[in-house]
Amino acid sequence: MGNTNNGPEESTDLGAVLRNGREILLQGFNWESHKYDWWRNLERKVPDIAKSGFTSVWLPPASNSFSPEGYLPQNLYSLNSSYGSEQLLKALLQKLKQYKVRPMADIVINHRIGTTKGHGGMYNRYDGIPLAWNEHAVTSCTGGLGNKSTGDNFHGVPNIDHSQHFVRKDIIGWLKWLRSVGFQDFRFDFARGYSAKYVKEYIEGAKPIFSVGEYWDSCNYNGHGLDYNQDSHRQRIVNWIDATGQLSAAFDFTTKGILQEAVKGKFWRLRDPQGKPPGVMGWWPSRAVTFIDNHDTGSTQAHWPFPSNHIMEGYAYILTHPGIPTVFYDHFYDWGNSIHEQIVKLMDIRRRQDIHSRSSVRILESQHNLYSAIIAEKVCMKIGDGSWCPTGREWALATSGHRYAVWQKQ
Repeated sequence: MGNTNNGPEESTDLGAVLRNGREILLQGFNWESHKYDWWRNLERKVPDIAKSGFTSVWLPPASNSFSPEGYLPQNLYSLNSSYGSEQLLKALLQKLKQYKVRPMADIVINHRIGTTKGHGGMYNRYDGIPLAWNEHAVTSCTGGLGNKSTGDNFHGVPNIDHSQHFVRKDIIGWLKWLRSVGFQDFRFDFARGYSAKYVKEYIEGAKPIFSVGEYWDSCNYNGHGLDYNQDSHRQRIVNWIDATGQLSAAFDFTTKGILQEAVKGKFWRLRDPQGKPPGVMGWWPSRAVTFIDNHDTGSTQAHWPFPSNHIMEGYAYILTHPGIPTVFYDHFYDWGNSIHEQIVKLMDIRRRQDIHSRSSVRILESQHNLYSAIIAEKVCMKIGDGSWCPTGREWALATSGHRYAVWQKQ
């Protein structure tokens, strides 16, 4: 360690946050946020975000984009977007720094919209803006003169060829610049699109405090719905984390997929054959970023939504369990005061009982209508409409709500 600097923003120890394991993330936007003067809206909420106990807020893509949501970037160095001006963004970043909450930048570097036509009459050149790349920066599979992609294609737009040294050098320069602007953490968008070894290089180059990748592919389904065994799914996410040199965490899409089926009266899904949690959380909890919904799965896109009448059971699970839990903006700020307060209460218990990403889990029940577990031998919880409570005088009810309850040692 040997780090004598004061603030976390000075830390150059890449692994400190991952080792500590006491993060709680807030996804600070949804698919519609660009319509609502977003940087200003979030700035007003920073005191509440900090008081609630979030360590990091994932912000939407801040660079100029062809689409208002930010996921079709063009001029990476322009921080004027549909979320607000560069000036408003910097005011937000400053406020987050003041309240000791880390801003997480959404890093969209799988693809980039060209400015001018080049090879084959495609918009695959970037003349007239910073990082004025030519067709060699674009993969051959998406109409460029670069090499074949090192991952899956994001269709319909030029995909960036990360195997080119000049591209990687430019991306690292841009990521370092984002760090200097005030972003401290990174979220890598569409991480399936390029080799994880480049993510490793980018993290080593720009030294974010914390990184998480979106490695999202389909869970295993059969004719009757979701398979009980999702080991091959979580293995692919684990392999991606490993290939980043273990420097990045990854969103636990496996846990999301299983949990949203489990809450429909199939809680037996929450114990794998080894008696462990069945997602990435069960195999590599210090790198598993758990969540209930995001701007793609929920919000107005609703590609793969969590059942809305069960979200508190979902939060009771991820906020008491190991891994790195994430709360979605919509649930925290748009679903009413009661949900906000219930989530804050669960976050309080997690912090007070010092539950962290590597805490132990002892699963006691996993039946159709009931799941219960003891975490770190300090917290006990149940979800589902089956009635259950822990035996032993040492347990006191800490909080409860519709179909969930949490106890702590008194």
